[in-house]
Amino acid sequence: MALRRILSFGVMVILFTQLSCLRYSFTGTSIPEDVNSIYIPFFPDQSNSGFGDLSDRLNQALIERFVNQSRLQLANNEEDADAILDGSIITYSNRPFSIGGDEQANQNQIRISVRGTFEYKTDAEALWTNKSFEGTFTFDPTDDPINGEQSAANEALEQIANNMFNDAVSSW
Repeated sequence: MALRRILSFGVMVILFTQLSCLRYSFTGTSIPEDVNSIYIPFFPDQSNSGFGDLSDRLNQALIERFVNQSRLQLANNEEDADAILDGSIITYSNRPFSIGGDEQANQNQIRISVRGTFEYKTDAEALWTNKSFEGTFTFDPTDDPINGEQSAANEALEQIANNMFNDAVSSW
């Protein structure tokens, strides 16, 4: 009887540990069947951020979201695309976010604003036009100001890419 209890308990533990390892992933994307490709041109940086690669980093984050989290393929031009995501980087700021006891910033906040348009080539009107998206992230400027600002800008761009992706796919 004791052996049976021990075996039952062992089986339950094994089942529980195996079931707890299952992963559930659902991005909520429901793409129309006739949409297979997307064109994402570089978003011009009109923010005077001082970073020459800000547009490249946003473009990579957007491609990561739309191609890797959906079944869409990246088109090389508008003519070959079923959907188009276009826009520009409007503002970039790096400002003190919190002040320490010595009256110096111990946290700075990066804030990036982007304006974008998402459309299907088959539709007469865009799903959204000149919609604003914003990403923010804080960093410690006393620790490593240059790399800290770069990392914070990357995080803000990731937020923007996620929000643009979510707004586009929620319309699907």
